Amino acid sequence: METYGAVARGAGLPFEVERLTLQPLQAGEVLVRIAGVGLCHTDLIFRDQFVPYPVPAVLGHEGAGTIEAIGPGVEGLAPGDAVVIAFSSCGACPRCDEGLPSYCRDFPALNYAGARLTDGSTAYRSGDEAVASHFFGQSSFATHAVTRARNVVKVTDAAAPLALLGTLACGFQTGAGAVMRAMACPAGSAIAIFGGGPVGLAAVMGAAIQGCGPILLIEPIAARRDLARALGATAAIDPGAGDVAAAIRAHLPAGVDFALDTSGQAGALDAALAALAPRGMLGMVGVPKTAEAVLPVNVTAAITYGQRIVGIMEGDSDPADFIPELIAHHAAGRFPFDRLIRTFPLGEINAAIAAQARGDCVKVVLIP
Repeated sequence: METYGAVARGAGLPFEVERLTLQPLQAGEVLVRIAGVGLCHTDLIFRDQFVPYPVPAVLGHEGAGTIEAIGPGVEGLAPGDAVVIAFSSCGACPRCDEGLPSYCRDFPALNYAGARLTDGSTAYRSGDEAVASHFFGQSSFATHAVTRARNVVKVTDAAAPLALLGTLACGFQTGAGAVMRAMACPAGSAIAIFGGGPVGLAAVMGAAIQGCGPILLIEPIAARRDLARALGATAAIDPGAGDVAAAIRAHLPAGVDFALDTSGQAGALDAALAALAPRGMLGMVGVPKTAEAVLPVNVTAAITYGQRIVGIMEGDSDPADFIPELIAHHAAGRFPFDRLIRTFPLGEINAAIAAQARGDCVKVVLIP
């Protein structure tokens, strides 16, 4: 069967939309016709080999669509089912048993290997050339994606178009989950969110759902600060205007109970720590530019004030439960993630990347 995919062929190179041949489904797999796939910064990190990944490859990890075929042994799913595709996990290790599949024992192998773990095969070929697949268990920058049945979340009722729902599988899930799951911010708690991209704005909406207050956003782009206020932020701070920690303290002299960094920038992390109240928690979801990045911490202050620092992967959420919850919040008007989205044809993926980098749009969804 033929399909089309946006193929990454090397660091810094543009994606090339190519005709590919799909390989047969294996046991436990399903074939999904992609209705839409979100564009995430993580896709570019892997394309550009900041984290090594086999090339050529089809990336993409925020897919949604309709099941077209099921492989041997698949139960509970059928052709015609609408699904969101999430990351891959084993479902049997201690962390998966705890409902924390993003910390699965086999997460790196299942999501970053570029091939099936069973036999090393890939889902796509370009002529005689194997094309790496199963990125985050899906590789959905394509008209069709092959994924494990465990990775999909069936959608039975949603107010947003199916093409937009894949964004809930990573970026929006990460931001909202960080506030609603990982840090479990209680009503009335003060929170500062660093970065007003898709993850940060999802965190703003999650904080509003939790009843947090005040909710402060630190973001350099004025339009995104305005959008954050419309989504529930009580104040928005321009980090270019001066000392960020002092600006936060001007709003909250006692400091914030929670800070969430979505930027991965050293200056933001330093400001977040400086703004924490006693027993405050800093959550980190932003990926730094280098794998060797470190966070200097004043150990005496951390001990004296009981500061807590936690790394957060995929919002500490279980997609099978959390994606339907976010869909329900959206239907009730509490999580209007679709306000952040601009769609592009898959064939315009490189133009979409440039538009998102310029800040022309908050979140891109590619339509095959």
